[in-house]
Amino acid sequence: MNQTQSDPTVQPVPASVVETVDAADVTLSNPKWAVIALGANLGNRLETLQGAVDALGDTPGLRVKAVSPVYETEPWGVEPGSQPSYFNAVVALKTTLPPSSLLERGHAIEEAFHRVREERWGARTLDVDIITYADVVSDDPVLTLPHPRAHQRAFVLAPWHDIDPEAQLPGLGPVAALLAGLDRTGITARPDLELHLPE
Repeated sequence: MNQTQSDPTVQPVPASVVETVDAADVTLSNPKWAVIALGANLGNRLETLQGAVDALGDTPGLRVKAVSPVYETEPWGVEPGSQPSYFNAVVALKTTLPPSSLLERGHAIEEAFHRVREERWGARTLDVDIITYADVVSDDPVLTLPHPRAHQRAFVLAPWHDIDPEAQLPGLGPVAALLAGLDRTGITARPDLELHLPE
């Protein structure tokens, strides 16, 4: 998933975490905003992204508040034409989960969609990356916040800007300004495709 290599055997959110947040699930007492980027370039990409949005919405202690438009993107970090294109989107959510548990949940969702980790920048059925968690700035090797390459990726910043034009990337400034400085070649808005908030 994101910032570091992860253990493909990671299981869903532990029962202890679920029990801890269940009591807060209705009101989300003192929730934190988080931004998550989704990407898929294998299988039914749109169906997978919607499945990931729905799985996030099914997570105790988490509420999906906004889902971006879909972008089609040339693969990052590989030879052009060597992989199928990606569908990318960004989700804004409020959660009472701490960052470590949100990371675990992201890994579990990836595993549910048969994410395989054989090579860096390899094709994947699903990528779930935590981009920001509140205003946290951390160089923890397990989960670096904000995502260390988000400011370089138009396929993250463009859909994020669509749902929150005033968004800030902690430590780096306005998303709008960061996006304006990037080459958007290779990413295309797909208004014919749509993701929906969880029911």
